[in-house]
Amino acid sequence: MSDLKIAVVILETLENNNARVYRGLKTALEFKAAGDDVIVMFDGSGVETLAKIADAGHPMNGLVAALGDTIIGACEFCAKSHKVFEPIRDGGFPLLSDNGGEASVRKLVVDGYQILNY
Repeated sequence: MSDLKIAVVILETLENNNARVYRGLKTALEFKAAGDDVIVMFDGSGVETLAKIADAGHPMNGLVAALGDTIIGACEFCAKSHKVFEPIRDGGFPLLSDNGGEASVRKLVVDGYQILNY
């Protein structure tokens, strides 16, 4: 494993920018394949994306499967406010609430991750 620590944060919805979501997930896979320490987090409107692509019938579901435990979860507050809490929870993805009920980006930086937003 290299010394690189990369956090890919997906903020987009599929409807808003399908290509950007795809590029973010493929970038995470590139880092993973190279043996780098990479994680993926869904935040903001990106939680809607996770709820959709977690469905086995979605064309991007293969990327979710390939990323596996690289996906650390989704912002709990965002999942509730975007009304996708249940699909994310039922899909087995962690709901992140380490910043007063929201996912903490600062924690990723403190842990040494370089943030890439998609």
